[in-house]
Amino acid sequence: MEQIQITVGTSSLEEETVLEVKDLCVTRSGKLVLEDINLEIKSGEFVGLVGPNGSGKSSLMLSILGILKAQKGTVRIYGSPPMSRNQIGKIGWVSQAAANLKKEIRITVEELVKLGTLNAKNMFFRSRKEQNLAVENAIKMVGMEEHKHTDVSKLSGGQKQRAVIARALASNADFILLDEPLVGIERNASNSLLKLLDNLCHHEGNTILIVSHDLAAIRQTAHRMSFLEQGIWFDGSSDEFPDLNQLAHLRGIRHVHGHGNYKEEEE
Repeated sequence: MEQIQITVGTSSLEEETVLEVKDLCVTRSGKLVLEDINLEIKSGEFVGLVGPNGSGKSSLMLSILGILKAQKGTVRIYGSPPMSRNQIGKIGWVSQAAANLKKEIRITVEELVKLGTLNAKNMFFRSRKEQNLAVENAIKMVGMEEHKHTDVSKLSGGQKQRAVIARALASNADFILLDEPLVGIERNASNSLLKLLDNLCHHEGNTILIVSHDLAAIRQTAHRMSFLEQGIWFDGSSDEFPDLNQLAHLRGIRHVHGHGNYKEEEE
């Protein structure tokens, strides 16, 4: 597999490795969906995992979370396998369905975010004052103060995404993973959400991994991009992400009319 791997410079030699994936292979329903995945994310990075539909993006995310088991290779988060006790409260997971609450569920933004403050470590011991402060700070961080008492069902798509991100932040999560958060959101809301994530990374010190098939949006936001289609074909600075012709060439796709920038090599 011809790949482009670019090492992105870091500002400090002491930066912690948050995620380390080595030689990961995953099979689903008898089909190999991930092959020899190697990916490392340092503390404070904003990484966009991109690729077409069916490329394995969600499978990789589920493998990172420990929901899918690997046939080969390893995943380490903060140095431990997925679902280890030292990760409780440090990982915020925002799935595609997180913001799609059923209409019959009546819950305010504040109540939704408060759910994020509970975990196996603090369920019976966290003080109400500490819990309320975490909720208040999370809602403020995502700019939803005016809607804290609003029923989630009355929010727009972009506002719902902010609310579920606040729920993840309320746990004091350092590492936030988002699966296709831009789907179904209008353009202005998408821009606002991406700006929020960028601020969380730069000003709050969060590490972010976002999965999306929207190459243009992620290229304008993430510091680093990984292109996945069963394997990783590119991993490097967003500024150096290949154009469409280069990307097609990397994936072995040739112009059918023979007049593209890349032509079949003579045998």
